[in-house]
Amino acid sequence: MYESSIASSRLTVAAVEGFPPEINTLASCNLAGHGFLRAAWYAARAPNRGRTLLLRRGGDGTVLAAIPTITFGPMIGRARKVPGSYWPLRSPLFAPDCDVFELAHALDHTAARCLGPVWRVGPARCDDPATTLLIAAAQLANWTVLSRPAGTSWVIDLDAARQRGWPSASTARKLRAAWRKLDEHGTPRWRYVRGTGWDTGALEDMGRIEAASWIGRTTDGSGAKFMTPAQRALWSHVLTDPVLAANLSATILMMGDRPVAFSFDLDDGAVQYGIAGSYVEDLKHLGIGKLTNYRAMEDAIADGQSVMDMGVGDTGYKKDMGAVEGYAMADLLFVRSRSAARMLAQAWGDELAPTPATAAIMPCRTIDG
Repeated sequence: MYESSIASSRLTVAAVEGFPPEINTLASCNLAGHGFLRAAWYAARAPNRGRTLLLRRGGDGTVLAAIPTITFGPMIGRARKVPGSYWPLRSPLFAPDCDVFELAHALDHTAARCLGPVWRVGPARCDDPATTLLIAAAQLANWTVLSRPAGTSWVIDLDAARQRGWPSASTARKLRAAWRKLDEHGTPRWRYVRGTGWDTGALEDMGRIEAASWIGRTTDGSGAKFMTPAQRALWSHVLTDPVLAANLSATILMMGDRPVAFSFDLDDGAVQYGIAGSYVEDLKHLGIGKLTNYRAMEDAIADGQSVMDMGVGDTGYKKDMGAVEGYAMADLLFVRSRSAARMLAQAWGDELAPTPATAAIMPCRTIDG
């Protein structure tokens, strides 16, 4: 049987109510590299319902891991999930030097009951070292990990675009022609929002665009980001963190005083994530969506960023912009009971088999704690 060789005195595992400041400490140096995974990012969907599993190393008290969760699904199931403001980036935080045995110790500790009998991570990047670490540690700690595909993210190589001279002459001509058409219908201009420039008006402008777009006209609006007061409140909470406010930006196309299209983006070092974008239906024929997307790309190139990550789905316009398939994503479910896992697998997805390296140390599931 596998048995942890880690002395309990070397590690401290605790369940903490809420989203503690240790989250921000780890965000600045986490294994996944995402500096925006801060307390406000996790807390936005449920500020008063959070619970975080913290792992510290003894001596200096270095924080090794933080797994924030909120309730998930019917209350009777007591399931929880790692939250996040933007659905493809819902991952726990791990220090770069947190090893699989230390994390397994935390996941088998009595404090890990704060995660519930079932907890969800994702969608998350399949190639993320933090995801790989979490899966292996959970399997060592006797959790069954179920996985289902969550799509493929599309990315643009901005360095390559910059080197070959973007936009091309033909693209530039088309964009100029589209702008001239806008001139015939009003007074087009760009509005940029970032950092201290964020206010309620900017969020409401993007909500008005969504309400006049296809999503507001043909759906129940649940997929919108800013259309309802509740949706705007989520992002208002995120923007209370000045670090996140500086990382988030909006490129809004105005026709006079009317907002007609937007691109809402997140900067994460060399990567720009396209979180949301929309345009009003009545001006769709003027190419306002394309103009706004290309403007956001132009600004990212000018800012020296290397990758534009456009997320999953709706591949047509992404391919037109030069995007290619980037990385696969998965939705993970961690289940304590083997019998429950077998039942859930029928609806969720297959159990992940341990890698050979993990299997070699898995004969026993007993870990200190």
